[in-house]
Amino acid sequence: MMSDAITVQQPEQAQRLVLLFHGVGDSANGMAALGRYFAETLTDACVVSLNGPESTEWGAGRQWFSVQGVTEENRQARVDAAMPGFLSTVRYWQTKVGVDAAHTVLVGFSQGTIMSLEALKADPAIAGTVIAFSGRFASLPESALTPAVVHFIHGEQDSVILPAHAQAAAQRLHTVGSAHSLDLIAGVGHSIDGLMLQHALDYLA
Repeated sequence: MMSDAITVQQPEQAQRLVLLFHGVGDSANGMAALGRYFAETLTDACVVSLNGPESTEWGAGRQWFSVQGVTEENRQARVDAAMPGFLSTVRYWQTKVGVDAAHTVLVGFSQGTIMSLEALKADPAIAGTVIAFSGRFASLPESALTPAVVHFIHGEQDSVILPAHAQAAAQRLHTVGSAHSLDLIAGVGHSIDGLMLQHALDYLA
């Protein structure tokens, strides 16, 4: 996973680290295209797109955990099994680039968002910010994710991961006193459009 990473931008002395995590069936290449926009806006950031550790069962692209037969009941266990490797990857890049967790941004789409959000549950100090495109928690957190800030950005027409999941997550973070924002984008399905991207860049600028 580390050797397959695509470094989109590497300043000589990076002040921030932006790690991008793709959805099921995609790859580091797909998120690297998105990463170029982050690089243009955040010129002081090292921007890296990462590959999921597993091939999909249907042989196209990568995944962070298998979705074959996944249910509400077994999703958390699959995430938990994948989490040690995910956290190790984040820490590897923090050490390699010389950027601390507070200045680390995890950018996820779909399953990449699930892993990024669940990483905060496993270790709230793993990153300062999560950009959660079109994703959800495997199960809602029971306590605050302080000091991290989570920005949920979700298409209102998403039929793959329903926007209700982002709304429920934002409500739970409000309840437990965890910093967050929620943007629901009209007319957008399970994808990242220009307005969603702009919201993310504005939060980080």
